[in-house]
Amino acid sequence: MHSPISRRNMLQTSGALAATALGLSAAHASSSKTLKGNINQSVVHWCFKKYWDIDKTAQVASQLGIKSVELTPAENWKTLQKHGLTCAIASSHGFKVGFNNPDNWDQCIEILRKRIDECAAGGVKNVITFTGMRDGISDDEGAKNCVAGLKKIIGYAEKNNVNLCLEMLNSRDSSHPMKGHPGYQGDHTDYCIDIIKQVGSDRMKLLFDIYHVQIMDGDVIRRLHEHKDYIGHVHTAGNPGRGELDMKQEINYPPIMQALLDIGYQGFVGQEFIPTRDPYEGLKEAVILCDV
Repeated sequence: MHSPISRRNMLQTSGALAATALGLSAAHASSSKTLKGNINQSVVHWCFKKYWDIDKTAQVASQLGIKSVELTPAENWKTLQKHGLTCAIASSHGFKVGFNNPDNWDQCIEILRKRIDECAAGGVKNVITFTGMRDGISDDEGAKNCVAGLKKIIGYAEKNNVNLCLEMLNSRDSSHPMKGHPGYQGDHTDYCIDIIKQVGSDRMKLLFDIYHVQIMDGDVIRRLHEHKDYIGHVHTAGNPGRGELDMKQEINYPPIMQALLDIGYQGFVGQEFIPTRDPYEGLKEAVILCDV
């Protein structure tokens, strides 16, 4: 026969359960202390900007064992340094205006030159760049123009030991202006890799966005191995929807992170998902998932 449960027993049991929960919570919160750290993780500021300012983002990154807050202006880099962080990659001219159209070259080069100067002064290693939108330009012509235009600035990047990272973006998702980019010319991995090879510089790299690659090309791990010599930066997000790296999406991130280690990738992996729930919890889960 079960003995009756006294109020004291209930309180003791509740207290024990609460203590256990607090212990688990504390262990989870301090996960940054026990991260393997084989993957250099970064957080992309624009995704979390509606929740946290740059100082709060840096605090969260530091708490979670993240080493970088990226795609944030140079005026914020001192704040990152205050928290022991870097900026893994700098923003530039935006994806709508790129090197596929010679009319945009002067604008893109001016912005990139300024950003390269800031990176050289601030110890930042990468700057993002884009092909731009098709706008009636054929793929062959767009690629030829990209090569010619990028060659006009790559020497300056070489001189300053800064990489230009050309990002491949998906053109399929039209549900949200940051989930997909219909009309973007560099919408296949091989197309961007061919441009990079023709530019012919060790400072010309690919921004391998796993989310975009999955949508347009798939076969992510094989592509990482094929293009290992050209990968300068990596981004994440769940597909479909560009949400958290959770069980509601299709990409299996741990083996992809392991593939990055297998190919000797030593750069950063930027968490670039759009939160659909508590941003801190989603980011913490992503960090732990990618820590292989």
